[in-house]
Order: sequence, then structure tokens, then C-alpha cells
Amino acid sequence: MSARGRIFFLVALAAVVASGVVVIGVLATRSHLPVSPKVRSGAPPVLLDLGVRTDPEAIALRRAETLYTSGGRAQAGAIFGRYRSLEAQVGAALAAWPADTVTKLETLAAAHPRSAVVALHLGLALYWSRHDTEAATVWRAAKRLGPDSSYAVSAGDFLHPQFAPGLPPFLPSFEPPLRLRVLAAPAQLAALARAARGGGVRARILYGAALQKLDRHQSAEREFAAAGREAPNDPEARVAAAVGLFDKDDPSRAFARLGPLVRTFPHAQTVRFHLGELLLWLAQVTQARKELRLARAEAPGSLLGREAAKYLEALGPVGTR
Repeated sequence: MSARGRIFFLVALAAVVASGVVVIGVLATRSHLPVSPKVRSGAPPVLLDLGVRTDPEAIALRRAETLYTSGGRAQAGAIFGRYRSLEAQVGAALAAWPADTVTKLETLAAAHPRSAVVALHLGLALYWSRHDTEAATVWRAAKRLGPDSSYAVSAGDFLHPQFAPGLPPFLPSFEPPLRLRVLAAPAQLAALARAARGGGVRARILYGAALQKLDRHQSAEREFAAAGREAPNDPEARVAAAVGLFDKDDPSRAFARLGPLVRTFPHAQTVRFHLGELLLWLAQVTQARKELRLARAEAPGSLLGREAAKYLEALGPVGTR
């Protein structure tokens, strides 16, 4: 693995470790990390966005996705074949890889031109077939068609392989109340949504963080922006609003809002922590390590102090030579 590849792997690993402190029930529904955009061996991945659904089909499709990922494409195909949703049809087309997969997905795309799940997976099939230019065109369409979904995030991963997979999460310095943490994922998300509708900076931030973990980044950005408007003197709200702007097509939007907060809130741990995190996503390890060390030093025993330490430990000596 190259130095850059190791950085991105560790960033993704550290992000998963760090994100575990927020909305645990919601996070428990996620079953995979984004696939490295540089891998083309084997079959294209199946990356379904099922949110916190708990209906029988969603449970079956998650099972099929797991089987597919572990190499059981035939078993996965049998499960996908039981259903007629677009997710199931996409899964079935990929389970038959490479037999007519591209043709089947092109047919689905023609019938459902506004479907992000079809566009993403058609792009993956084209890419695995080494039609790179066509794949990039379809991935850009997937981002437009499903901007508030994991399909947009995955498309962005493949369009921008120079960045770490996924999008950097905003990590609140506080946890949800225990009464919410003990709820099942759907109930937890609903409770967070109700609290956010009632107003309050913390409620909006917690709901935005939960939406981020489900790759509803556009919705999360709205919640974070509302928190920032409601409490312009609160570093937590201002940082959340800045992090919510991160987009791989134009990372400068987030940095333009986050960077100046170092002067506005010189001792706010959240500013240094998230500045370090965003720098990691751009593989700027030297400066990221500096910011994360400053964040840890502000309050080593705090939630963000411990998360900064996890990032630093995961990075180890990467980027020091």
C-alpha cells in the first residue's frame, strides 16, 4: 500500500472509531466503508442506501449485500431476485457480473433516468469494465440525482480518488441523552428529528450529526446552518455549519468558514479538532497532526480530546518522513 493509500485507510478507520461516540443506534445500521476508488479486481461493489429501514425487504437486501461483499454472489443474487425494487434489480444485475451487467444497468437507467442508485452502479460497472470516462459522466449524474444520499457520497469517492473516502463527520463535544441512545435506530432518528423541530442549538446539532452518519449530508448541512444562525457566538454551532459545507468538488467552501474560527475562538477545542479532521481528508497529514495535537492539548480527557488521540494513534508515523 502506498503512503497516500495508507493515510486514507487510516483516516477512514479513525473516522469510524471516532464517529462511534455519536448516535450509536443510527450508526449500527451502517455495514460498510466506502470502497477504495483504485480497486478494480473482482466485481464492482454493491452500495445500497437503505437508511434505518427495518422492513423485511431492507433486512433481506442488507443480508444480500453482506453475502455479495464476502464473495457469495450467487446467494446474494437469489435474494435480490425475490424483489422488484430498484435496489434489488441493481443488486441482481451486479450479482450476475460480468454477464450482461452493463446492459441490464443501462436498461434500468433508461427506464429510470432520475435514479441515483442506478446511476451510481452503472458507473461502477462501467469503471470495472475500464470505461473510465463514461463512468465519470454517470457518477456526476448520480451526485446530481441523489445529493442527499450515500449514492452521491460514493460517486464523489470515485470522482475524487485523491481524497479520503466518505465525508468528514462533525463530532459534537456532547453525547445525546441516554434516553435517546437506548432507542432502536428508527425511533432514535425520529426522536432527534422531533427535538430539532422544536429548536435549540444542541438538538439541531445532534440531529445533523445523525443525518451525516446516514449520508444525508444535504439535510445535515441545513440543520448545522440553522444552528449557526441561531447561535453565532457558539463555536460548536459555527464549526458544525462550516464542516457541513465540505464537498469534494470544492473543499475550499468549508475551509473558508472554518479557518477564520481559529482567531474567533482561539481556545475552542472543536475548531482545532475539525480543522485537523478536514485536513486529513485532503491528506495534508503534517498540518492535520499539528491541529489534532493542539485539539488534544486543550482538554485531553474530553470527548474530542480522546477522539483526537484516536486519530493521532491511527496515523502513527505516517507523513513524518
